[in-house]
Amino acid sequence: MNNNQQSAVLTKAIDILVNNNIENAKIDAWMLYEHVFKSTRAEFYMNPMRELDEQKCKNYFELIDRRTKREPVQYIIGSQEFMGLQFRVNENVLIPRQDTEILVEKAIEIINKAKLSTVLDMCTGSGCILISIYKNTNINKAIGIDISDKALSVAVQNAEDNECSKIEFVQSNLFENVTDKFEIIVSNPPYIPTSDVEQLEDEVKIHEPMIALDGLKDGLFFYREISDQAKKYLQVGGYLLYEIGYNQANDIINIMKESGFDEIELLQDYAGLDRVIIGRLGGKGNV
Repeated sequence: MNNNQQSAVLTKAIDILVNNNIENAKIDAWMLYEHVFKSTRAEFYMNPMRELDEQKCKNYFELIDRRTKREPVQYIIGSQEFMGLQFRVNENVLIPRQDTEILVEKAIEIINKAKLSTVLDMCTGSGCILISIYKNTNINKAIGIDISDKALSVAVQNAEDNECSKIEFVQSNLFENVTDKFEIIVSNPPYIPTSDVEQLEDEVKIHEPMIALDGLKDGLFFYREISDQAKKYLQVGGYLLYEIGYNQANDIINIMKESGFDEIELLQDYAGLDRVIIGRLGGKGNV
């Protein structure tokens, strides 16, 4: 069998990943294969013995080698799908995850039902939350905030790619450079306690930006700061939505109550774990 035949190349790549204890070896090998050879699985199975370009094979195994070093596939490829859209990602932003879609879907539901027109995304990162909200609502003022200028550079590119020219991104340490008031604020802030960071899998701990992960001593620092400061930047009755860690719900509910939020609602993710909290600032009535 020729070593450059499709089936031989893919089999070898899977074996390399398996031997390096990559959990989803077959899936990752396929994703990198499709990225390098611009070929679908249907095309592969139509002619599994097709000869592949030698230089492309070399490029493919270079990417496989990067994956053995625990670099996430999404960073190797440079993109990730989220809410049906494609987003650029690199080591300066977190990789968008499916569980975060729960936050986005709830925000879209609230915005469309209450006919809201202004939204702020705190700790925007890649911009995936804000851009997805913008694409699915009639929001006319959308601002994304992040302390990292490198993250904001990625967010700006993603807004351009997804034709969201009206979105504004601002570099700011939380609300430091925010001047307007909003009807809804969404946030997926850093929430992992510093002591837990070392327990993260290597793909996250080594490659994803620590500034977007580390929620300081108890993981609740940013929830306290955002909840307290948001009162100045939300209209009365405005909504605050958080993504949270699976074991943080009670603490964050108390933080929000102490900051003047009520009508608090808790949502679970696809695994049945607490994932999203919604509150209203002196809110009246339910959505």
